[in-house]
Amino acid sequence: MSGGQRIAVADLGTNSTRLLVADLTPEGELVEVDRLSEVTRLGQGVDSSGRLAEEAMERVHDALARCRELADIHGAGLSVAVATSAVRDAANGEEFREAVRERSGFDIQIIPGEEEARLTFLGATAGRSAGKGSILVIDIGGGSTEYVVGKPGAKPAFDVSTRLGSVRQTERHLTGDPPPHQDLEALAAAAREIVAAGVPSQVSDSVEAGVAVAGTATSLAAIDQELEPYDAARVDGYELMLGECERMLARLAAMPLERRREVPGLHPDRAPTIVAGAVILVESMRAFGLEHVEISEADILHGVALDHLTSG
Repeated sequence: MSGGQRIAVADLGTNSTRLLVADLTPEGELVEVDRLSEVTRLGQGVDSSGRLAEEAMERVHDALARCRELADIHGAGLSVAVATSAVRDAANGEEFREAVRERSGFDIQIIPGEEEARLTFLGATAGRSAGKGSILVIDIGGGSTEYVVGKPGAKPAFDVSTRLGSVRQTERHLTGDPPPHQDLEALAAAAREIVAAGVPSQVSDSVEAGVAVAGTATSLAAIDQELEPYDAARVDGYELMLGECERMLARLAAMPLERRREVPGLHPDRAPTIVAGAVILVESMRAFGLEHVEISEADILHGVALDHLTSG
């Protein structure tokens, strides 16, 4: 498509439903017009039941109705939607896809982990200059975490989609409120094992810089700055240090859920899964030898938009 097109992209994630409305300039740059994000927990119980729960699907239908309204208000000429881990894993995922098409008009593409990784890398690295070393993009979702390594402007050299989602791992490992130390240790050990099994040492050794996207990373950047209200402009590009992540993890893990809901910078709806998400980010940074990561507000939504708007 040529420049000047307006697109609305919805992402039906395991933990949140999001919308990006954006324009493609004649120079090929993506300019954000509006965005929406709601924690809808579509992946609630999928890890144990293998199915999307009725109440979870209704939460997403309600959010998509608001997405549809926003896309129409802004006059988006093209509307697309992608679904990732929760819908991929669910026995009733196709049934849900049909229901979404009928109720909100979004034709969902259920994308495999490899495509999710490619689109996330495209969105997170667009506009960056290619340096000498490789960039790692860490995308911690509710049902999975993607690790993508490559250079901006090129096809990723390596990607893997793991089952290290913040919702999935919360349900698997964290039993108490606040979670007991042994639960945190079990989750950290599982994360280390999964990363070691999925990422060859020559890949992790090749990484010179890291970019972290999605709700866990952006929330920790906001908590670190005590942003109230949330300010995307101050989160995007923020340098998040491993030591600060470790300190925030210790503090958040020591709090009961209701106290976590009151932490400045943390949306209350993300409080149930932020501890698992923080464990995953800390163990990911350690595995790749990163002392800090840059936080990016651009992710799979931007990648899908660029992919569609520049594909012909």
